[in-house]
Amino acid sequence: MLKDEMKRREFLVGAGALGAARSALAARPGKAAAGRVIGANDRINIGLIGGGGRGTYVAKEFATAGKGQGNCQILAVCDVYQKRVTLNKAAHNCDGYLDYREIINRSDIDAVIVATPDHWHARIALEAMDSGKDVYLEKPMCHTVEEARQLVNTVKETKRVLQVGSQTTSGDQWAQARRVIGEGMLGKMLMSQGSYHRNSVEGEWNWDIDAGAGPDGKGESYVDWKMWLGPAAKRSWDADRFFRFRKYWDYSGGIATDLFYHVVAPMNICWGEPQFPYKVMAGGGIYAFHDREVPDTFHLIGEYAKGHSIVLSSSMANSQHIPGLIRGHGATLTMVEHGRFEGAAPHITLKAEVGRSGKWVVPELEQKFKGEKEIQIPVQELNTMQTHVGNFLSCMRTRQKPTLDVETGARAQVLISMAVQSYREGRVLYFDDEKWKVVAKAPKG
Repeated sequence: MLKDEMKRREFLVGAGALGAARSALAARPGKAAAGRVIGANDRINIGLIGGGGRGTYVAKEFATAGKGQGNCQILAVCDVYQKRVTLNKAAHNCDGYLDYREIINRSDIDAVIVATPDHWHARIALEAMDSGKDVYLEKPMCHTVEEARQLVNTVKETKRVLQVGSQTTSGDQWAQARRVIGEGMLGKMLMSQGSYHRNSVEGEWNWDIDAGAGPDGKGESYVDWKMWLGPAAKRSWDADRFFRFRKYWDYSGGIATDLFYHVVAPMNICWGEPQFPYKVMAGGGIYAFHDREVPDTFHLIGEYAKGHSIVLSSSMANSQHIPGLIRGHGATLTMVEHGRFEGAAPHITLKAEVGRSGKWVVPELEQKFKGEKEIQIPVQELNTMQTHVGNFLSCMRTRQKPTLDVETGARAQVLISMAVQSYREGRVLYFDDEKWKVVAKAPKG
């Protein structure tokens, strides 16, 4: 435990976070601060950190849950852009700040929503857990493989509840798929495939830029640019980087972290046992939108030690998906025939592998399928966002593991972070899960 804590402190210092982390670490000489014990009828107090478009939406969903059985309220909001602070303060009739530490240090805050740009996710989540707070952490859960390791270790150490905010994982199709796979309905699992495609006239992530906003802006136009950069490279004000951060490597992994997380996390739930990749390679390029650092077209292949692979494709310049499915030696399981992993699925479909002679490739499956070569299994229709938020609030009371817990989230994060590194370095990478380290050669064993 002490060794993990020392490693974590070294990580924070190495990321340039010592000054911001001192208050949280000083409060816990040997262990994390204890959070409030929340009774069944107690109202949960939430702080929003990051009040852009996504954070504003998520906070409203929590407020909606609070009016139902969630029994929670938004008590404070924070953003480095004064306009966003003002808007969110008015929406929730609460306190507002420009510095996230004002929320972290409040003893009456039980949990925080972290909806900042990706490069801030881990740092804020770690400080929040050190201060005894649970965390609803927007996807991707962090920016690097090392940050994923730190989050896993800190959840174990502090015993806080951390839910990664990929709400699609609360869809019933993934739970049904996990059950089917667990019953052996596929035979040997071979390959999972999925995609996440988009297309627009403007090019994805080219959100509106507010004229006059910046570090020299007055009143509502003020942006604390230095705070926003945080652990990223220092540079002069750049409105495109601030308002369209997903186009730049310093703050995002582009398609891999923004879109593929919604595919990889559900796959890990379907498989029944979240897994680290063994080998990762990626490709693609900037083929249509030349206003960014990250590729507009991207694909990856991940291989797993248990003998199966995952293949994903995406483009920001073409909107046609491929079906989301898992191939087995004896059958194929299609979870999202339309390919939209965040879309509704009325059923999942099992289709047996049958040879030209009519014989089942895996004979023992014929009995499991009761002679039917194709089976459709109904899926419960859910509001996945409200289900995901409700699961987090429930787990805050019960202290149970949430739907997209830190361990499952970390395994998805490692794949997509390695894919980003593979693309940028132009080489195949391997992962040593015992050392939590990306390596150039396959680990022994």
